[in-house]
Amino acid sequence: MPHKFGVSLAATGLLVAATAVAALATAVPVSAASGTPAAKGHKILAGKIVGIDPGHNGKNYTDPSFLNQQIWNGREWEDCDTTGTQTDGGYTEAKFNWLVARDLAAILRKDGAKVVLTRTSNNGIGPCVNRRSRILDHAHADVSIDIHADGGPAYGRGFTVLEPVADGPNNKVIKSSLRFGKYVHQAFLRYTPMKVSDYYGHNGYIFRNDLAGLNLTTMPKVLIECGNMRNKADARLLTSVHVQRQIARALAMAIIKFLTGR
Repeated sequence: MPHKFGVSLAATGLLVAATAVAALATAVPVSAASGTPAAKGHKILAGKIVGIDPGHNGKNYTDPSFLNQQIWNGREWEDCDTTGTQTDGGYTEAKFNWLVARDLAAILRKDGAKVVLTRTSNNGIGPCVNRRSRILDHAHADVSIDIHADGGPAYGRGFTVLEPVADGPNNKVIKSSLRFGKYVHQAFLRYTPMKVSDYYGHNGYIFRNDLAGLNLTTMPKVLIECGNMRNKADARLLTSVHVQRQIARALAMAIIKFLTGR
């Protein structure tokens, strides 16, 4: 993230995963919370609204003037959006973000949640980051996750949970956002091959007060940098369909724990 947003840094298991992946391809309902068949008719997330923001968009690179629009992020002006990063082989962050979001949405819907996405494909432009926040706010989401992959130094590896700083609209959800961020961190370590970042933040966490996605949302929300696309080892993992599904399942686990305590 610090290499693609154009703003300062913070100014301020395997068995469970295999079972989960198999569940996506079968007609047997499976609880994401336990990896075991759910009771007939039981939807653990029934009545819950979950927001998913897959960062960037696949055609952002085609319209620099749109991306360069200045929007107010709650503290300062920033670009409407960016293209995001990519691996050395050209696999884009926008594609990764979208595929993980799509898998996550499918899992959550099977568990009964209403899912609101800030974009519906990887073939468009935008929306701007402040608009993404408004989409989730207007949906009255109970919790939201912002999905990204970093474009950090090639030597660095690992994931980082970006957490909000009180900024007015988000004042009442800082404590709950930190709790949700802890669950995301725990789920990544338990259910994915990704380790905590060795180059960004501290122990896999960092506070950011300069991002519209965290400043302007009124529900518990964190941003996850799932790994570093500029690192060859991380890139191999992040471009793997199997790992993408592990990441989606981990995020579902964190969301379910946050919303239900399970």
